[in-house]
Parts: sequence; C-alpha cells; structure tokens
Amino acid sequence: MALLIEGKKAIVEQLHDLAAQAMSASVVDYRGITANDMNFLRANAREVGVTIRVARNTLAKRAFEETELACLSEALLGPLFIAFSKETPGADARVLRDFMKENEALEVKALSVSGQLLDASQLEAIASLPTYEEALAQMMSVMTAPITKLVRTLNEPTAKLVRTLAAVRDQKQAEQG
Repeated sequence: MALLIEGKKAIVEQLHDLAAQAMSASVVDYRGITANDMNFLRANAREVGVTIRVARNTLAKRAFEETELACLSEALLGPLFIAFSKETPGADARVLRDFMKENEALEVKALSVSGQLLDASQLEAIASLPTYEEALAQMMSVMTAPITKLVRTLNEPTAKLVRTLAAVRDQKQAEQG
C-alpha cells in the first residue's frame, strides 16, 4: 500500500527525532529473520532502551539529514532496520551482538557513534564499550587507587614494627619453652 505524503512526512519526522536523540545507531540487513525472531529482538532491545525501526531507505536518508547519523545514509541499501540507542552508546551493538550469537542471518551493515561512521567489523569493539554506570565505577576505582596506596604506605612502618615485635616475642617464647 502506497504511503500518502502526510504519512511519509510523519515517518521522516519520527526518524529525525530518533536520530537527533541517538548516541549511536546500527544499520542492519534483516533478510532471513523470522517474525518471531524479530519480535524477540525488539523485546530485548526495548529492555535496554534501544529503539528498532524499519523504514524506507529514502525516508531514512531524509530523516538523517542535519543529524549525527547523516554518515549512515550511504549504508542504506536493501531491506534494513535501524537500531537507535538514546541512553548508552553501544547498547544497540550489544543487543545485536547477543542476538547474532543465536541467529546468524542478521548482518550489520554499518554503525555510527557520535556522528562517526564505523564498519560492521567494529561491532564487537562498540558492544564492549562500558555503560555509564560501568564507566563511573572504573573512574572511581582509578581515582581511589592513589589514596589507597598512600594509606597503605603510611601504615606500613607501623605494621612492620608490629610484625617485628611479634617475631621477637615468638622467638623468646621458643627459647623459653
């Protein structure tokens, strides 16, 4: 069924809003995927804040104009869907990587993170990017490491004295007993 111009404009506007808010996106060829598998993929994606949209390539190209996802326009060929990640860069890549472990028919064509076009071979690297919480935890551990080392260093002379006194005590008890 042919779309009327108003329907096309609405689709372009929705895709443009998604593209403007997205931190990363993936263009994926879905040939060979069953409807049940697609529903399963969409459900998994929703759980982690990833939005999956199927749209005509010409409409998607128009929607991506003047957004960071404009670099994906050249990858829009054939039957595709686009996975948008609004909250965490790489969430879309994680969902796709996990899904592709069980369903090899899915083929990632291109990825975009912060306006940079990446090849499909970069999927694993993007999927391994830490989430916000993981990055914050890593940063905090790096920030506390020098302080922890300082405390241990300052505490070491006292601990060494205690160990030495304990060794002397043990030696005297061994001589007496």
